[in-house]
Amino acid sequence: MRTGIGIAVCLLASALALAVAPLFMPKGYSWITHTTSESAAQGVAVAWVARLGFLLFGLGVIWLVAERRSVWGRWGAVFHAGFGVFMIAAAVFSTKSWDVAMTYDPIEDVFHSIAATLIGFCFTFGVLAIILRRRKAHLEIRWLDLVALSATVVMPVSMMVLNNFAGVFQRIMFLVAYVWYLREVNPLLTTSNNTSE
Repeated sequence: MRTGIGIAVCLLASALALAVAPLFMPKGYSWITHTTSESAAQGVAVAWVARLGFLLFGLGVIWLVAERRSVWGRWGAVFHAGFGVFMIAAAVFSTKSWDVAMTYDPIEDVFHSIAATLIGFCFTFGVLAIILRRRKAHLEIRWLDLVALSATVVMPVSMMVLNNFAGVFQRIMFLVAYVWYLREVNPLLTTSNNTSE
């Protein structure tokens, strides 16, 4: 139970950091248009707030993988561990600023883009692997799994088509991921171990 509380605190602290990061942004930043990565961008004075959010998210998910790997199966664990690792990489390597006048390291920006892409890839295939494992075990597919899987397709497409609202769509995607992972923490908060979850 203590482990579950620790993971939940880690994830919730991460969500809080990313939620408040826009409050510290300089003029010109909009949470509607700009992404969470841009609140952690190179050259931004208080970028550490969003970077801390990425770091805690990554660490929380890796910790969750360690506790849920037997339930998730090999591929579910591998992809979600990848999610955690690449989320930490997104904290280490920052994107360029939305302010075109600000100098930046293009190599670091490329590394961040790669990490961000792999985060989405790992979450999508991690959830899919768990859905397939549940189906193989003749367990009921949870609606939250289907919502999460759908969001991994709908939100990125929406960000491209309606890029003026990219920040909103990305934050919805983050919210879905947080809810999904917190749902997976729930069995750890009870004293009995239910491996059919």
